[in-house]
Amino acid sequence: MDIAITGSIAYDYLMRFPGKFQDQIVPDKIDRISLSFLVDEMTKHFGGVAANIAYTLGLLRHTPRPKLVGTAGKDFGDYRKWLDEAGVDTSTVRQIDDVFTASFFVNTDAVNNQIASFYTGAMAWARHFTLAELLPQKPDLVVISPNDPIAMQHYTTECHDAGIAFMYDPSQQVARMDGESLRYGIERAEILVCNEYEFELIMQKTRMSSAEIINLVPVVIITLGSEGAHIFQNDLKIEIPIFPVSRIVDPTGVGDAFRAGLLRGRGAGWDWELCGRIGALCAAYALEHNGTQNHRFTPAEFVARFRTVFDDQGRLDSLLD
Repeated sequence: MDIAITGSIAYDYLMRFPGKFQDQIVPDKIDRISLSFLVDEMTKHFGGVAANIAYTLGLLRHTPRPKLVGTAGKDFGDYRKWLDEAGVDTSTVRQIDDVFTASFFVNTDAVNNQIASFYTGAMAWARHFTLAELLPQKPDLVVISPNDPIAMQHYTTECHDAGIAFMYDPSQQVARMDGESLRYGIERAEILVCNEYEFELIMQKTRMSSAEIINLVPVVIITLGSEGAHIFQNDLKIEIPIFPVSRIVDPTGVGDAFRAGLLRGRGAGWDWELCGRIGALCAAYALEHNGTQNHRFTPAEFVARFRTVFDDQGRLDSLLD
């Protein structure tokens, strides 16, 4: 399956606050918040939702190589090399030499709550490029993940008009987008994926019930953090458990890794339950590392670890070819 992943390409600045955000909030002053958090550590990593998804999909040796579709800045050289070496096709990334690559700043507290800000940088140029001019041929599936909101709208229309199936993953942009824009994407999507908080916000903004959304979109996937995920396929509800981890280091990028597992499974034509469980192991690898692209594994290591918890009935042998 030829997969094109559109969305953000960014550098991540990850900070760790030793306390709890909730302890610093004065309830009756919520309308005048003025807070500064002294953090114990900060690290810089490769990131961006689309790049994160493509990275883990590359580790899973998806063929043909997943195509990363987005815009990056003049500082993208080393990042491009990193992704190429991980198995990602970056020929579809456009470099904008007048600006820097987008940047994500996130502060995580002692109980893994997060407060984040995102600087768009080169990502703002994504609206000026169509899929037709970026992709050498029509893909089998497009992932529309957080990006410049206008670019997301354009890609939704372009996929719909060209008859290209797409996974709609508005995630972090749900807060920025209005109900009409969200509904536009949901009504045309083959797959909708988001976390449980984003799903609630989508319902609030679109004034659609959960039943309406689930009945409208062929496949709806809702991640539930430590409780795993639910996959709704028509009248079928599939519960995906988490994969046990050796340690919890950083939740940033866990959802992106999960999506890569889903895509690898669908590319192989497997059922959604197996796809979800592959995603659960990908998420576990990300959770055990600081940063979104610091986990590594070979297909053999992945399959061996998967079989310590789940039974794939031999289907994952194809990852070893």
